Amino acid sequence: MQQIVPNFWFHKNAEEAGDFYASVLPKTTAEVTGRYPTEGLQDFQRDFAGEPVTVDVTIDGFIVRLLNAGGEFTPNPSLSIFLNFDPLYFEANPEEAREALDATWAGLAEGGSVLMPLDEYPFSRRYGWVQDRYGVSWQLTLSDVEGEPRPFVIPALMFAGSAQNKAEEMTDFYRSVLPDSAEGSKFRYGTPTGPASADALMYSEVKLCGQWFAAMDSGVEQPWSFTPGVSLQLSCHGQEEIDRIWEAFSANPDNEVCGWLTDKAGLSWQIVPDNMDELLARPNGFQNLMGMKKLVIDEF
Repeated sequence: MQQIVPNFWFHKNAEEAGDFYASVLPKTTAEVTGRYPTEGLQDFQRDFAGEPVTVDVTIDGFIVRLLNAGGEFTPNPSLSIFLNFDPLYFEANPEEAREALDATWAGLAEGGSVLMPLDEYPFSRRYGWVQDRYGVSWQLTLSDVEGEPRPFVIPALMFAGSAQNKAEEMTDFYRSVLPDSAEGSKFRYGTPTGPASADALMYSEVKLCGQWFAAMDSGVEQPWSFTPGVSLQLSCHGQEEIDRIWEAFSANPDNEVCGWLTDKAGLSWQIVPDNMDELLARPNGFQNLMGMKKLVIDEF
């Protein structure tokens, strides 16, 4: 089971967005995986009665979750999704992998905005960073056919704004708390670059709960940092694990609601039991969820 699921906040159009991603991303499907109840909702939720609450976009087996909610938050580039177009993954030659990358780029860029043009860079023969029409950011890269195979999907954390230069501190912290974690490659700026210090991470990789993530400090002043518009949902096995991770991660009690917390870098996490679907299916399960901060399994 994928223990950490990237989540993106949508304003009443998550189902539409899921269909869009299934049409432009390779090996991708989308399905509604949860709906708001039809009764017992709080006043601010009544317009959502019976509507989707979660839409899962599955990219070659990797789940990215779209949250259908109000207009309080929107995604931003502090959490993006790397797509590694490796010829081995596509069982194709490099030219066919490049064509697949270009086609995906064209779909994502339509109605969106380009953050880094699709071009050749010192670190990649073909790379681009695009924010799509819904505000979700994607980094597409053509993998080196002679390099080590990479997962097709890797979530990427960009530490900027109030979290600037915290990439190494926070990924080391996450590794110390989460199981099946390991340090990966690290590349430093070497010289001060914009807001990034010489020791800041230009790019790094870290394994958390058996999954690879990229992490980097921004080399350019950014107008954004982490908000609940992007979050990581972490499934825990039992109350003891929920309690342990909650105590380690929670840095601002004022930002705790419905299993959500923010860590000391401002990144939002949803700390949930791994049988969350069963708990929400209980009588008044959704209403009980809304009354909690840290989730307590026995109170569902």
